[in-house]
Amino acid sequence: MQRAADRATLAAFLATALLAGGNAVGVRFSNRELDPLWGAALRFGAASLLLLAVMAVRRLEFPRGRALAGAVLFGVLNFGVTFALAYYALVRIHAGLGQTVLSLVPLATLLLAVAQRLERFRLMAAVGTVFAAAGVAVISRASFEGDVPLPSFLALVGSMLAFAQATVSVRRLPKVHAVTMNAVGMTAAAVLLFAGSLAAGDTWRLPDRAATWWALAYLVVGGSVLTFVLYLFVVHRWDASRASYVFVVIPVVAIVLSAWLDDEPLTSWLLIGTPLILVGVYLGALRKRPAPSLPRPAPRP
Repeated sequence: MQRAADRATLAAFLATALLAGGNAVGVRFSNRELDPLWGAALRFGAASLLLLAVMAVRRLEFPRGRALAGAVLFGVLNFGVTFALAYYALVRIHAGLGQTVLSLVPLATLLLAVAQRLERFRLMAAVGTVFAAAGVAVISRASFEGDVPLPSFLALVGSMLAFAQATVSVRRLPKVHAVTMNAVGMTAAAVLLFAGSLAAGDTWRLPDRAATWWALAYLVVGGSVLTFVLYLFVVHRWDASRASYVFVVIPVVAIVLSAWLDDEPLTSWLLIGTPLILVGVYLGALRKRPAPSLPRPAPRP
């Protein structure tokens, strides 16, 4: 039974990485026609409506009290703050470099979880992050060529930290069904993003290009609904720092897709960096941990 559960969690982990790998590319396409905050608001507004419909069909209970507040907090951090900053950054930065910075999410998650006394510091997790981040940096080497605007880079770092804190927060909040948590969270984030878009003076209009419509469709269904429901499934079953290793698998998918769809340079560095990423993921997330030693029984008087 336990093996079946482990296999299901691992399958959800890999599916999350594959689906999320297209997000940065989709955002790049969306940003070419739509203002960043408006594009993000459209995406999460549509995704929240879809998830609320799933809640209604499955008759899932709407959270109340502390559970509702927790779902809203998760949404503001994981979707509102994170994607507002990421959409802004990806206007001027290639998807590959964006995913390189986000590959530091596992290390940030581990440090935040340790600081908040949710996990113990694990040397192998830190070593795994170093390997994985080095691998992502290698395969994204071409993305560092040229000027990288400082505000865009700082926005990426802020997005990475918000992602990490949102993952840690899930472990502290009352447990809510993954569909419900995302439905409430995305609704709260959509309200925040619409308000931010209005304040920024974005032009509220629907796309004219077919490519933008396809990108939005993917971002709503694959990149939001399926990705984050699966991600919460993993977070509820693994430690926060372990689940966050999905962020170092995503860049391999993102860079290949970006090269195919967005003309991002793709070189032989991919063959060098990918093994480093796989070693890092194994050490930090997949390596079997030794069972904790049991305390010795006290001697009888």
